[in-house]
Amino acid sequence: MRTRDRIIDAAEQAIREFGIAGATTKRIAQQAGCSEALLYKHFAGKEALFLAVLLERLPALGPALARLRLGTGQGDLAANLTEFALTALEFYRKAAGIAFGVLADPSLLSGFRTMLAERQAGPHLPIQALAEILRAEQRGGRLDEGADADAAAAMLMGACFHRANLSSFVDLPDEDEPWAAAIARTLVRK
Repeated sequence: MRTRDRIIDAAEQAIREFGIAGATTKRIAQQAGCSEALLYKHFAGKEALFLAVLLERLPALGPALARLRLGTGQGDLAANLTEFALTALEFYRKAAGIAFGVLADPSLLSGFRTMLAERQAGPHLPIQALAEILRAEQRGGRLDEGADADAAAAMLMGACFHRANLSSFVDLPDEDEPWAAAIARTLVRK
């Protein structure tokens, strides 16, 4: 395994075990079997390392959006959106430890925001991509043309984010798949 991958794996493990505050560079380096200096050879700082964990180790929304885009006009739209919602839910659950930790640390948040701006990345982009897919489905007559695609995309992603957060605090009464199917059916109802 390459050193960079070992470091990312160690960072993910440290975040899971100790949270963002406890995922120190010293601890990450120890778990990766390298020096702290070597961490900084591969990553400009903790922000870059945590972003790598988010982008490279968590279930990615990009491939799920690509599948949804490729399926435009094909199959059952509610089923396609249900599958996407389940992936988004899994992503938000796994990203919560990093996201909450970053939000709680003003200096880490500032660095993270700067990095996202430099990369032209951020949590708003999957919502925009989903809205474009929904507009394509509207043009194909599979989604109510009077629906606001931006609002629908925000509602779907927001519902997944909210459910992921709720499940951090309580055991939810219903299973994920029927919940996601109900959300999707609500969006595609004409």
